[in-house]
Amino acid sequence: MLPNTNLNFSPKKMSNINLIIEERPRNIGNFMVGRLLPFSGKRMVGPFIFIDHMGPAKMNDHQNMDVPPHPHIGLSTLTYLFEGNVMHKDSLGTEIEIKPGQVNWMTAGAGIVHSERTPEYLRHSDKELHGLQIWVALPKDLEQMEPEFFHASETELPQWQENGVSFKLIAGSLMNRQSPVPVFSPLYYLEIKTTEARSVKIGSELYGEAGLYILEGQIEAEGNTYLPKQLLVAKETQLCEFFMTENTTVYIFGGEPFPEERFIYWNFVATTQELIDQAKENWLAQNFKPVPGETGFVPLPPETNNLKRK
Repeated sequence: MLPNTNLNFSPKKMSNINLIIEERPRNIGNFMVGRLLPFSGKRMVGPFIFIDHMGPAKMNDHQNMDVPPHPHIGLSTLTYLFEGNVMHKDSLGTEIEIKPGQVNWMTAGAGIVHSERTPEYLRHSDKELHGLQIWVALPKDLEQMEPEFFHASETELPQWQENGVSFKLIAGSLMNRQSPVPVFSPLYYLEIKTTEARSVKIGSELYGEAGLYILEGQIEAEGNTYLPKQLLVAKETQLCEFFMTENTTVYIFGGEPFPEERFIYWNFVATTQELIDQAKENWLAQNFKPVPGETGFVPLPPETNNLKRK
């Protein structure tokens, strides 16, 4: 916890912070990310089970993002870019370019395979990539559903301003608004931006478990300063009031937690080890439906990547 930086404002109240998670570097092939969830002391926040901060990364004309076909089960993936472009292809036959401000929502259910690459027209030029990749676990009765895909443009997302603060609801329902992204349990994923210093109060709107991720700038609460690349997890639902300094962007996410534990192995999330083991066997035997036009795949990793929610 960092000391107050003595800015000219009265510290605002914020419900007690249960945990502060710092980004931890992880290599996902040819690309480094900052991992926030899962964490040893907190596997999930509501239904959110995995969060990676990608970049910001500058790539030259010889560097590209290339994540070959790999499988998922038991979850929905949410890709949200701040900068850059990613070409998404999956085993449903989807082929779509993800651009900044858009939402790429892929529901794996019983099983889906996808690849993520720099679009062809950008592969021989300088470029940047910056964004968040998120996994949301599916409810137990839907974890074996048929896979689905949904893509939302930035203009489709609810956006509004209050007291000089900009809000965007990326997924879920919050503050009497509903994102078009078809989520499968009560949750929210909200962007808050300020260009000038402002106090924010939204605690009474939150439900379930809640976390706050600071992308840029800083926030002040209870006499403490919190900085970028920190994820604050609240003891209770309400994050109440906090002060955002100028040019600050934060993301509040969370929702109703599930009663069952979740197992995590590589890209697989499930309520039972049996489902994980079956997915492993299916991937080793290449029984997943392939991605049209793609060759090659990401091999199954060692057993040490098997985690259980605590």
